[in-house]
Amino acid sequence: MFVMKNVAKKVMAGLVAAAFMAVAAGCGGSQQSGGTQAGSTAKIGVVTILSGGGAAYGEAIKQGLELARDEINSKGKTKIELVIEDSKGEKNEAINAANKLIHKDNVVGIIGPTLSGDMFAIGPIANQSGVPIMGTSTTAEGITEIGEYVFRNALPESLAIPQAVKKAQQKLGLKKVAIMYSNNNDWAVSSFKTFEQAVKNNGIEVLTIETFADKDTDFSAQLTKIATLKPDAIMVSGLYQEAGLILKKAREMGITVPFVGNNGFNSPQLVKIAGASAEGAIVASPWFPSKDDEKVKKFVTAYKAKYGKEPDQFAAQAYDALYIMADALEKSGSTTDRAKLKNSLKIVKDFQGVTGKFAFDEKRNPAMEVTVLVVKEGNFVELK
Repeated sequence: MFVMKNVAKKVMAGLVAAAFMAVAAGCGGSQQSGGTQAGSTAKIGVVTILSGGGAAYGEAIKQGLELARDEINSKGKTKIELVIEDSKGEKNEAINAANKLIHKDNVVGIIGPTLSGDMFAIGPIANQSGVPIMGTSTTAEGITEIGEYVFRNALPESLAIPQAVKKAQQKLGLKKVAIMYSNNNDWAVSSFKTFEQAVKNNGIEVLTIETFADKDTDFSAQLTKIATLKPDAIMVSGLYQEAGLILKKAREMGITVPFVGNNGFNSPQLVKIAGASAEGAIVASPWFPSKDDEKVKKFVTAYKAKYGKEPDQFAAQAYDALYIMADALEKSGSTTDRAKLKNSLKIVKDFQGVTGKFAFDEKRNPAMEVTVLVVKEGNFVELK
């Protein structure tokens, strides 16, 4: 009897220990662990727009990520599995996608979403869940203030817009401008405020501020008013759909002054929609495909071979983002530990990507150079 009791105790102790280990292994994301030995796979979630307005941005992001994934996986080290969800440009869809990726797919990190407004919706969810999330196109102010798990390699408008305004003033001698912005888009509103401040900082007078909404197609009233005021340039904060139509309508109405845009201008779709009316449009970006850089040339060649077109800024930043995350995973020593990934991302520096030399600053924003571009003969080239 005594022997049987001892045996029973030992068996019970073993079962309790096994149960404890199983629970510990299944607890929160930050407690997961796994090596980055050859053949191990990191599951990375993606939230981007693949349907509806703004789909061209999301498609470019998806393609940049997939190209980077294929290259990374061909090198035989840590493998990358992308789990891609369509936000449709709607906050509720983005929230559902984030919850699925975090709690069902158990991704180690998330890349996206496309829109700043969506990041303000899902960033807190990822941060509270301890899942690193990196925006590749979220440029509004306040993004990384959401929490310590929120990163971006997208250039904040606070860095890009002032450079574009300053360069435009230097080249064009701007003294008075009009500003237009979408007032139902969080990101566009943020960009407008940055435009307004940058214009004032450069001693430029704001003649009028005109608003529109995403999905608007008629801008006659705003442009008619602007035309009577005769500004030296028009600043626009909006997505490529509306921006392209604004440019086209302005030229049809005989408005010939230059346009300066925010990050929404950084898409070939702007030129596709506006046609010749996009000529002379100015925007700041860390990326342009004609840059004299060997890494850029290789990326452009590979992208063209795979997709039959030239990569835009959104494809380039997504491509760099996956390489940054993969490198951080490798250095963290785990393909599943979310906290280790976050800590590894925080110390990224001297990363040489197709968008240039990159590092995260103390607020997890990108520290990198900006290039001011202008549309010339249908292409984005450096404004010199």
